Amino acid sequence: MAEIIPITVFQAPELDIYARCSESQLLHYYEPNGGIFIAESPKVIERALNMGCEPISLLAETKHLDTQLADVISRCPDIPVYTAPYDILTKLTGFALTRGALCAMRRPALRSVEELCRDARRIAILEDVVNPTNVGAIIRSAAALHMDAVLLTPACSDPFYRRAARVSMGTVFQIPWTYLPSGPSSAPEQDNASAESYIKQLQALGFITVAMALRDQSLSITDPALANASKLAIVLGTEGEGLSQETINACDHTVMIPMSHGVDSLNVAAASAVAFFEITKDL
Repeated sequence: MAEIIPITVFQAPELDIYARCSESQLLHYYEPNGGIFIAESPKVIERALNMGCEPISLLAETKHLDTQLADVISRCPDIPVYTAPYDILTKLTGFALTRGALCAMRRPALRSVEELCRDARRIAILEDVVNPTNVGAIIRSAAALHMDAVLLTPACSDPFYRRAARVSMGTVFQIPWTYLPSGPSSAPEQDNASAESYIKQLQALGFITVAMALRDQSLSITDPALANASKLAIVLGTEGEGLSQETINACDHTVMIPMSHGVDSLNVAAASAVAFFEITKDL
């Protein structure tokens, strides 16, 4: 049985990871042996456990221990469970806990680009998408709409950040993803890989690369040539400015979603859902 520990001292060091550590500090918490992340809500925690993520401790409202968290606790018998009433927890964390539970977990090792792309037919590449809400929403769409993997440039927001994982409804633990360039040294705060190098890497792996960009010569996202491609990588750019010119030049094609009523573009998360649906519907 898990050890249930009522919270009586807010400054207990065991609670630092929940109350007093930033996302960046958590990322490097156990270096050189990797960092940790915080999974928020029972659904997200369960999906992280299903992925094989190792739990460290749980912070939860007392009233949920025997109800919506019972299955989670039964799967984690060897970790401490810190608990207190809702009004005490909000004082500790500074905000309301979503659905009453947080779980600290060790970060799994990143997989390589080659491994993720080996048997993939449809992949998404996110270039410098810095908003964790957009990253989470894009990954949720990728998982739901038959994409095989998601690759992120190092400047992207971390999919394991609490907000990104929560917005994704835990699908960051279901669809394969990794950073460009490949390898465990890749991390969100490192300098970005050059557009030309990562596009060429994907082309060498057999992918037709398409950049989502507003250009006169862009193909429509409904073009049959895209749906019929055996291996396709679609590249989405940062909020506001979109893709770099270097990325657009390096890709095989540019594509766009037809618009009406004078609207020039969609939010990158909304655009991703439309694009993913179109390029996978005939697979």
